[in-house]
Amino acid sequence: MENFIALVTPMLQHIGVFGYLVVFAVTFTEAVAFIGSFIPGGTILTIAGFFAAQGYFSFAKLLTVSALGVMLGDGLSFWLGSKSKRLFKEKRFLLNEKNLEKGRKFFEKHGGRSILFGRFIAPVRSVIPFVAGASKMDKWEFTFWMIIGGILWSLFHIVLGFFFSGTIETLGMWSTRVGVFVAAIIVGIIILQLMVRFAHPIFEFLGSLLKSIKEAILENPDVKKMAKKHPKIFAFLGKRLDTGNFTGMLLTSLLIAFVYILSVFAGTVEDVVTNSIITGADLRVENLVYSFRNTDLIKFFLWVTTLANVRVIIVFATILSLILWVRRKKEFILPFWVTLSGSTLFYTITKLIVHRPRPELAYYAERGFSFPSGHSTIAVAFYGFVAYILFRRKHHWKMKANVVFWGLLTILAIGFSRIYLCVHYLSDVMGGYMMGALWLIIGIILSEWLLKYSNEERQPASRKVWVTSIVLAILGISFYAYAAYTFRPVPNNKAIIQDKVTTADIQTMFNAYNLSKYSETLYGNPMEPVSLIMVADNDEKFVSSMKEAGWSLADQLNVSTLIEAGRTAMFNEEYQTAPITPSFWNAQTHDFGFQKPTSENSVRFRHHARFWRTNVRTEDGKNIYVGTTSLDVGIKWYITHRISPDIDTERELVLNDLETIGAATYVEKIQLVAPLLGKNFARDQFFTDGKAYIIYFK
Repeated sequence: MENFIALVTPMLQHIGVFGYLVVFAVTFTEAVAFIGSFIPGGTILTIAGFFAAQGYFSFAKLLTVSALGVMLGDGLSFWLGSKSKRLFKEKRFLLNEKNLEKGRKFFEKHGGRSILFGRFIAPVRSVIPFVAGASKMDKWEFTFWMIIGGILWSLFHIVLGFFFSGTIETLGMWSTRVGVFVAAIIVGIIILQLMVRFAHPIFEFLGSLLKSIKEAILENPDVKKMAKKHPKIFAFLGKRLDTGNFTGMLLTSLLIAFVYILSVFAGTVEDVVTNSIITGADLRVENLVYSFRNTDLIKFFLWVTTLANVRVIIVFATILSLILWVRRKKEFILPFWVTLSGSTLFYTITKLIVHRPRPELAYYAERGFSFPSGHSTIAVAFYGFVAYILFRRKHHWKMKANVVFWGLLTILAIGFSRIYLCVHYLSDVMGGYMMGALWLIIGIILSEWLLKYSNEERQPASRKVWVTSIVLAILGISFYAYAAYTFRPVPNNKAIIQDKVTTADIQTMFNAYNLSKYSETLYGNPMEPVSLIMVADNDEKFVSSMKEAGWSLADQLNVSTLIEAGRTAMFNEEYQTAPITPSFWNAQTHDFGFQKPTSENSVRFRHHARFWRTNVRTEDGKNIYVGTTSLDVGIKWYITHRISPDIDTERELVLNDLETIGAATYVEKIQLVAPLLGKNFARDQFFTDGKAYIIYFK
């Protein structure tokens, strides 16, 4: 990928207006009826968005030309459709009068929403405006939805490419303190609820569309001839795609999902065993979460993690089995216990085989090995099966969607609690999810098979059954509350103890103790090299000297500081102690963030210095800190700052400020790394001579 970018970017520097014309031509052609089905307009627009993040395109101009191309293409397709009744003949494959009539009924039923939804469905997005015109849809209604769909579709693909250029790592960097965790949970719930609200019309539209396509294919004379020639093949395919039979589409989909998840799980196991890049990301996520551990959130996530505690799950499973028994839903009991016991057995065996130690920064000591997460496995197996039962019993779409929503939320919360408490790595949780999903699929297949041969008629539950079920549920909830309230694990204080080592020569300590000479991204890629090595008696002396030199200690990130940072950035105001985007060194997040205002007196423009506390001391017992510097010159993606490429000037600024107040007693300049031209996690370029100052504080 990097080689491809290096090859293409020199051409983009000289492409100019021609690049926008290419984007316009592609998006226009992609929207023209039938022709557009063969044009990868979305892919090309995403690539253009990627390079917009590199500064080769203007975001606003790219959005304008792409949306304009889409709207003109859709408009042309609509006009062609309105003039094309004579194209529809009785025996034609797609353009037959039967499909035209179905199109009219479809647009009468779904209205203008069809235009918006159809724009995001690749195989038919260029055909829908054509059918809308042929179905005599109102042109003003079409125009309204065409404009909305064109803008949203263009925005989606540009932003996808724009943020693909580095935003994933950026978002990872901002995963910090209590405020962000709370905000992320709130935003996640809102997004899931919006998905629940709008999922039904989308799936209804897709179902109707696929049904129409299926009928058109089956009625085609050529397809009928092939079916007569190869009856066994078509009979097999027909059974696999039959939506009215368990052994049809449902079983086919479940088996495909099973094979896919199994292959991904096998790849994850291989990555963990071979210590690939995934383990480095695990360590950085662990250090990031540990750095922002909060007492109140620890209490909250202890309650959440108890939802998958062994004792709680056994009680919950027993109560669920009793409820299923009294409600005469016995067909679910055996598959449920197969799912639960199978997932438990296999995650236990996998733990013994992989033999991965627990994270060192665990909040409390857990028995057993780390991969995969047993809590995450059981969360999917148990709560997933409960959601499956409820989903199957509910008749209204909104009720089904809410079952899925709360089931997913519970499973995700349990997995995240394991990461937040640092008792599992991120890949442990993902592995647990996949293993639980495999056994959940097995349980669903077994349930559907038993239900297929069940002759028991559904009868409404009596009042006695309802009362019994409610009492059992209350008993289960009460036991969980007791278990969570009495769960008081002893904190693992050993996790925060760091062995100190002594060095006689600071220049050689990096190699001697395997310390990185560069700051790192979340995935361990090197960024800016260390440019400052500070030697001070202790943290208090180091921080006070930096403050005296005019550098303010950055605030921790929480709800109030996040809002204040956003407000001051929006109105271009000063915020001298604004929180700083976390950065990594030796897989650790920075311990100290300092900033100094510029002449603009704005949070958008500021001098930055990040420092990490090392475990190395000098022979006379002084602490050693390493740091990097940068100058913010604007806001990027409304998430982080854009830096000036000249980071060496910032290094000199810190030294001059410390010498001005007489804080530095000895200064030595060393060649730490070779001169470098590189990029940070946000893809901003920087250059440096590779030198670093060793500064001894008074």
